[in-house]
Amino acid sequence: QVDLVESGGDSAQAGGSLRLSCAASVDILNRYSFAWFRQDSGKEREGVAVIDGPRYTNYADSVKGRFTISKDNAKNTVYLQMNSLKPEDTAMYFCAAVLYNPKTSLLAGLYAPTFASRFPYWGRGTQVTVSS
Repeated sequence: QVDLVESGGDSAQAGGSLRLSCAASVDILNRYSFAWFRQDSGKEREGVAVIDGPRYTNYADSVKGRFTISKDNAKNTVYLQMNSLKPEDTAMYFCAAVLYNPKTSLLAGLYAPTFASRFPYWGRGTQVTVSS
């Protein structure tokens, strides 16, 4: 069992920055892959960023170049640095985890409708609101 707790959500102006954190209850050192998802009311949940294994990352086109996913193994924490925020980034952001499998890759599946189903562990989310 992996417990995930997100934090860092807040209100921000367009063009501003926020950093989300996802604290894991277990030692994550290269053992888990993580992803950030977001969901706004009335919209589908979408994958935003994924970090697969030690360092392999991928991003949704809508955030590429603005968001960065990273992790600190010593702190068992995954981050989502969000820069150049836009009002359309407003959503509840969720962190999710799955045991790392070096024989498969999560990177290409970011846009697949089944991507979220590959993650058995989820946090409760943190709200990000961006105003223009």
